[in-house]
Amino acid sequence: MRSIPITSHPPVGVILAGGPGTRIGGNKASVALNGEPLLHHALRPLRRALTDIAIITKPQTVLPPLEGAMVWVEPAEPVHPLFGVSESLALAGGRPVLVCPLDMPFLSSQLLGQLAAGGAEGRLAVMAAARGVARPLVACYAPEAAELLSEAAHGQLPLEAVVSALESKLIEVDDELELFDVNTPDDLLQAAGMLDVQRRSVRA
Repeated sequence: MRSIPITSHPPVGVILAGGPGTRIGGNKASVALNGEPLLHHALRPLRRALTDIAIITKPQTVLPPLEGAMVWVEPAEPVHPLFGVSESLALAGGRPVLVCPLDMPFLSSQLLGQLAAGGAEGRLAVMAAARGVARPLVACYAPEAAELLSEAAHGQLPLEAVVSALESKLIEVDDELELFDVNTPDDLLQAAGMLDVQRRSVRA
């Protein structure tokens, strides 16, 4: 196991918004889900969990109106899921980053708070997991993970290989719905239906 310094600085919460979103028709951050941009559904629980929030995007990304969040812009290349994470660590001033994708509308502030306070125990990352399978885009990364993540992004390594190299601590998600991601129009319709069910149950 890698031994790394322990930092007392709280993480910066970062929403990964650099994907092209081609399967959903583009401009994914602004796609409407139950009357508000998809990005806002991820932003809400992250704001409850952490104080400092950033959105990291590609230069061509169009974002909906935002309040109280920094916008960081990563280079257009390479296109790799972990490039936004490595760039976020480079921009975070030596602080850890707690990352999540913009397309997971059911993430809870409780899960994000658990990841932020998960105690890496000398490891480079604390990741959410479902049935033992790590989800590296819902995770808290130590600053020392930046070099490995950058190498992975530029070398186009598979996510599974990176997870193994990081020797991450895993936090099992009780409700797998939290990790439901919206990639297609069908996913969007399914998410809208599930949100309606949740709201009716809360009112009942």
